Amino acid sequence: MDGALIVDKPSGLTSHDVVAQVRKLALERSIGHLGTLDPAARGVLPLLLGRLTRLAQYFQGRDKEYEGIIQFGFATDTYDAQGEPASEPAPRLPSREEIEALLPRFRGRIEQMPPPFSAKKIQGVPAYKLARRAQPVELKPVTVTISTFDLLALEDGRMRFRAVCSTGAYVRSLAHDLGAALGVGGHLATLTRTRLGEFTLTESHSIETIAEHAAAGTLEHLLLPPLRLLPEFPAVVAPPEAVSRLLHGQPANLPEFSRAAMVRVFTPDERLLAIGRRIAGSLFHPQAVFGGGEESKP
Repeated sequence: MDGALIVDKPSGLTSHDVVAQVRKLALERSIGHLGTLDPAARGVLPLLLGRLTRLAQYFQGRDKEYEGIIQFGFATDTYDAQGEPASEPAPRLPSREEIEALLPRFRGRIEQMPPPFSAKKIQGVPAYKLARRAQPVELKPVTVTISTFDLLALEDGRMRFRAVCSTGAYVRSLAHDLGAALGVGGHLATLTRTRLGEFTLTESHSIETIAEHAAAGTLEHLLLPPLRLLPEFPAVVAPPEAVSRLLHGQPANLPEFSRAAMVRVFTPDERLLAIGRRIAGSLFHPQAVFGGGEESKP
């Protein structure tokens, strides 16, 4: 089964838990996700199934959009509501004006310290494993881009926000650092990923819906077809004389309609044949071959 399945991951499950469940439901061993989502968070988790798992390399660097709530008043050791309090309760809560004045500090290219309870590795050991053993966690700040960080509403010290971040950014760190800058402490109370690249929450499916379609034998109806994927690569239909060459990993001439460096190559019936990289003129080399519905040849 080849395609993309956009899951609305529920809170309480890891991204790997979701992959394992969909493997059983789809009876498909080859499944990969595009971007880990914290267990406590919910929202968009795109999965690639079958031979399309080889497309994962082309989805690197997609930005991510979130909505959630930051609770001011105290920090936690995990930077979210799952952790233990790490500061005394603040004697006051911040005003909307105070928050708005500080938000620009957290937009653009910034240096951000990852949470101690994170998958960042320290000499090969995930930081969260050291943190759970109460061992020193010495992480280094990383450069990330926060293109949007807006206050949507504020009530009783709970700030509803929207953020758009680059790969590698931690929304938990945004919540923690904003609380620290305000002098009142803060942590991430809830988080929903509403978009990852071109994939949105409105086109995602719950685990329950996926299970229902799997039981009815209609799971393929939920899959996004290859033509919907990687829209930044122009789509081109391979002429008959090019198909065999591409399937054998050989360069082929494709219709010249743009100067794009990369193209998606399809059969006339919209099956994905290959991802092609321009060599010169109309000559493209297949970087990944999918066979257009047939088994790829060596």
